[in-house]
Amino acid sequence: MAQLPRVKITFAEGNLGKVGDSPDGLVALMVASAAVGNTYELGKPYSIRSVADLKALKVAEDNNATLLKHVREHYAEAGEGSELIIYGVDKGKTMVELVTKGASEDEAGELRKLITLCKGRLRAVAIALDAQDEPDATEGIVADILSAIPKAQETAVYATDVLYAPLFVILEGRGFKRQGLKDLTELGCNRVGVFVGDTRAEGKGAAIGLLTGRIAKSAIQRNVGRVSDGKIAADALYLSGQPLETQTGAVADLYSKGYICPRQYVGRVGFYFCDDRLATSQADDYAHITARRTIDKAYRIAYDALLGFLLDELELQSDGTLHPAVVRSWEQEITGAIDRAMTAKGELSSDETSGSGCRFEIVPGNVLATSMVKAKLSVRPFGYARYIDVELGFTAVSSK
Repeated sequence: MAQLPRVKITFAEGNLGKVGDSPDGLVALMVASAAVGNTYELGKPYSIRSVADLKALKVAEDNNATLLKHVREHYAEAGEGSELIIYGVDKGKTMVELVTKGASEDEAGELRKLITLCKGRLRAVAIALDAQDEPDATEGIVADILSAIPKAQETAVYATDVLYAPLFVILEGRGFKRQGLKDLTELGCNRVGVFVGDTRAEGKGAAIGLLTGRIAKSAIQRNVGRVSDGKIAADALYLSGQPLETQTGAVADLYSKGYICPRQYVGRVGFYFCDDRLATSQADDYAHITARRTIDKAYRIAYDALLGFLLDELELQSDGTLHPAVVRSWEQEITGAIDRAMTAKGELSSDETSGSGCRFEIVPGNVLATSMVKAKLSVRPFGYARYIDVELGFTAVSSK
């Protein structure tokens, strides 16, 4: 069967050598909720810009305390005025049920439905439950969350490959216990992260609103744990019901096994995010939210620019390959689009000679015979000072 004309972009792997209000920060909070008449319905996305906007939906402490908590914490970090999508789901649904892609739209979980309803605008979705009774965690967090990670990855990949709407998913790490903690770096899910840590000692979940708020207000290349951006907007944070200050070992375990969690620094007041890990190996080019957001933005820009060439007439050489003038035109169009939208904004590391933060190359091939143009697009990300080693000693006093 002949395929429809299309533009297809795949993500290259192994290239990094590892062993304000903007759609770039548009996040959705999917939270287990209770419907409130016809003002707040489940399975329907609502756009808000402040905690006060919940009043019009008649969402309050007495009917949706968990949703209200996450929205408050989001705006404590992001600041009011930025757009947030909230999406209520049935409290009886498990995380696995919510994120499952399904064989069809009728069988799809709420995550796929939300992505479709928002028409590709979302850059990230954070999901929180409101279960009062759930099994104890045997692998660090409850089994439902761990089982949901590859399911969420599958749905996020579907959004990218089929809907051309790349995004990542943050799952609430529930029921955290240090014993038997599952190693997420073995899962290979580079579009899914798990956040652990809550603002309530008695909380069973995680304060994901704090993380979504920091993501929403940060430039795509900016790590949520960047110390100079300031502390997390929370007076207290807990792991397993214990103050974070007493859980240094647990924080180290969480980080080494691929979770996102809060931490402290000696000499600094408050709490900070300890990096932006995703559930995959550090050797993965897209092991961090910064890399994920950067490459996803380049994907969106390149896709839009390349659509302008789809089914266009192409000047060819005698061997069926593209005429050099056409090659130059394509290269200038794609690199120009990305440089204007990203390099000029400081979202890519620019080349010291060309000033460009990307490179687009046409791969020579017989277009006349195949009707296919192949190309390679690479963008230059920033490096991050994750480890700073300094040798400190005395200097000898010279005698004269």
